Amino acid sequence: MIKKDNSRFYQIAFSSVYPHYITKAEKKDRTAAEVNEIIFWLTGYNQNDLDRILADKTNFQDFFEKAPQINPNVNKIKGVICGYRVEDIEEELMQNIR
Repeated sequence: MIKKDNSRFYQIAFSSVYPHYITKAEKKDRTAAEVNEIIFWLTGYNQNDLDRILADKTNFQDFFEKAPQINPNVNKIKGVICGYRVEDIEEELMQNIR
């Protein structure tokens, strides 16, 4: 299992990373709507929630800890993100972020 100090990362505003999610998706011929659909599936947030989170500059830790409902199937997500195998990340919050 992979474990390291991620406390600094958790304080990054979700709104500062969100545009990069959109850009990456669009480079793969996907849409912002599809990115949002995944976010909503994962967290239980809706469009109004996301708009508020982006405007308020909510950090990653609060984004996930205050999510209405983390999808119960989240543990079935496998693969490599940014060089890390998701299923090997020990810290639940970081695993959800990845």
